[in-house]
Amino acid sequence: MFNSEPLTERCGALLPTVSHVCIGVSPFNSYFNTERLTALAKWALTRFEQCHFFIPDAVAAYTLEALGYSPGRARHKASRQGQYAHNKVAAALRALDVPEPERLILGMARLAEHPRYRELVEEAGTLFERDAAFRAACLEATHWVLDRKLPPGDTPTDEQSLLAVRYFIAELPLFADSGGICGAGPSLFVYHQRVAFLEKFYAGELPWRPAPGQGFLVVREKDDNTPDLSLIGVGG
Repeated sequence: MFNSEPLTERCGALLPTVSHVCIGVSPFNSYFNTERLTALAKWALTRFEQCHFFIPDAVAAYTLEALGYSPGRARHKASRQGQYAHNKVAAALRALDVPEPERLILGMARLAEHPRYRELVEEAGTLFERDAAFRAACLEATHWVLDRKLPPGDTPTDEQSLLAVRYFIAELPLFADSGGICGAGPSLFVYHQRVAFLEKFYAGELPWRPAPGQGFLVVREKDDNTPDLSLIGVGG
């Protein structure tokens, strides 16, 4: 039912030895319905020893604010949609008789308790402030998202970009070391779309690089031609 494609040659070399995957779920993307999530969970649990689902819930408020929502409304909308995504993933895992499905779901509140996540997000934030090349790459990725959500003809302002990029930086630790964060060793992050920033990241072309044993796998249904307007996060 699914085709899987390593994002880079390096990711492909990791595939035979990896026993864990972390599946990214965009809270605002209708692609992630319960049926598809159940199929993804079944695929992951069949092929790998362990899996987790990552839902960038609360930080979606940064993108919503950049798009014009008031801070309070953005937080409320992100919280509501994030909980909906959590419920769908939990239902998918329960349908497969997975005990205590919540233990396999990583939202931002849970990640904030992980020392490895905190270490990596601080590292990414510091590099964003100090390294011009890394900063430019992060902002370019953020522009790609905002460009597709703003009215036709509008371009993101510097203020919008600097707000929305906080969402992207909050996600980066999962791309850098999902295995370390989950205590699982070598790991592949799973999503259904290729992302230009991540192609450079996993190819070692950026100032920051993934941990040894960390890769990225593009997994989609064989007949999937669904366009995606998100960068792992707010979309659909």
